[in-house]
Amino acid sequence: MKGVGTHVVLELWGCSNLNSPEVVEQALRDIVDATDVTLLDLKVYPFQPQGVTGAAVVSESHITIHTWPEHTYAAIDIFTCGKERDLTEATRKVREHFTPERIQMMQIQRGILID
Repeated sequence: MKGVGTHVVLELWGCSNLNSPEVVEQALRDIVDATDVTLLDLKVYPFQPQGVTGAAVVSESHITIHTWPEHTYAAIDIFTCGKERDLTEATRKVREHFTPERIQMMQIQRGILID
């Protein structure tokens, strides 16, 4: 099945470093590097009393991280268009930064093209 892009959704449980804007920013930068996409903008927003949201806008679409420290949970989206990308290194970087006990990954083909 061919489409315009691939959207990977990562569900991370039992994580650490979820209240650190610095860790979220570095994780985003490392995912950008690992997926070989072009960074256009990157913003990270801490919340009170806890939680962080970060978004990397890339030429090929976007990468986001949302954290819920109170649940030791993080949601990460990696949406890329164009060429196929191996996300093995990106997932390794995610594990490095957040040390999750469990990861669930879902992959969605976006903009399915019908011949």
